[in-house]
Amino acid sequence: MKRKSFEKMQCPVARSLEHVGEWWSILILRDAMHGMTRFDEFQKSLEIAPNILTRRLSALVEAGLLERRQYCERPPRHEYVLTERGRDFRPVLISLQVWGNRHFAPEGLSVVLTDVETGVKVDPMLVDRLTGQPINQLTHKNLPGPAASERIKRKLKKNSPSEAASSKSNSLKSNSLKSKPKPSAPRHASGKNRPA
Repeated sequence: MKRKSFEKMQCPVARSLEHVGEWWSILILRDAMHGMTRFDEFQKSLEIAPNILTRRLSALVEAGLLERRQYCERPPRHEYVLTERGRDFRPVLISLQVWGNRHFAPEGLSVVLTDVETGVKVDPMLVDRLTGQPINQLTHKNLPGPAASERIKRKLKKNSPSEAASSKSNSLKSNSLKSKPKPSAPRHASGKNRPA
């Protein structure tokens, strides 16, 4: 069964997954970041079937994340070197590593990111390059870009934290108005309604 293509979706996450969403691709990129370039190195590291590795390497070359270079003429042999696009995937790998360590390492940490000079373990976080401010859901949000379709604009407006808060606030006001009992006419001590 052929899988769905995300290529035509405007979402940058979906389009990225089109090229690296298959787990072997991410692991190949991880190994390439560690300096591996040759078919047999990837195969030994990943214990992956040769036909699957061939397909994944070809897809990564086609996506522009790896470059295929011949390093031997007889017999012809090629290596796979990260391109700029491939190297730009490193922050994603680091984020996956941190997330995996935090949530899926019950036996303890097997790989930690450290400062090259001091050897001290680091705790990476996502920050804005211009201000250095940490990026989180309270301080930052996605807005439609110049090429956004109407669908993306509607989706981002609907999912905007301020829109959601406003919608929730309006819903709460509406519900509180509905749930308030209607005032009744004042009653006499006798229990009968007082004339207006």
